[in-house]
Amino acid sequence: MNTIDQLHGKANATADKITSSSPAYQAYRILQFAFVVAPIVAGLDKFLHLLVNWDQYLPAVVANASPIKPHTLMLVVGVIEIVAGIGVAIKPRIFAYIVAAWLAIIIINLLLIPGYFDIALRDLGLLLGAVALGRLSEQFALS
Repeated sequence: MNTIDQLHGKANATADKITSSSPAYQAYRILQFAFVVAPIVAGLDKFLHLLVNWDQYLPAVVANASPIKPHTLMLVVGVIEIVAGIGVAIKPRIFAYIVAAWLAIIIINLLLIPGYFDIALRDLGLLLGAVALGRLSEQFALS
């Protein structure tokens, strides 16, 4: 191995060390973890109702307009959320933006229900976190 190759190898090792200890990389990994776990847990709970009765978050206007029964519709939502969480684990560069779009739909849904504006505001924060994950994925995602 020549000197240039050795220097290149050391530079890569140093870059890897700097990347893994950088605050931006750590923020990326924290956000990725959050947007893998939260959608999967929320999606699974649509089936289990251990955290909350999720059916209460379906506005009457949506329930009345849908050809699918309200509880069944929430089960479909659960499957979508599980898939989104798995997607963020595998392809965060793509699925972070899908989760952000999904959160936008959830916010609109919540704004249709009086008394849930605080949850809509919280979900706006989550949407911004998903966008931040998408942006950080441009630099740190492997695929």
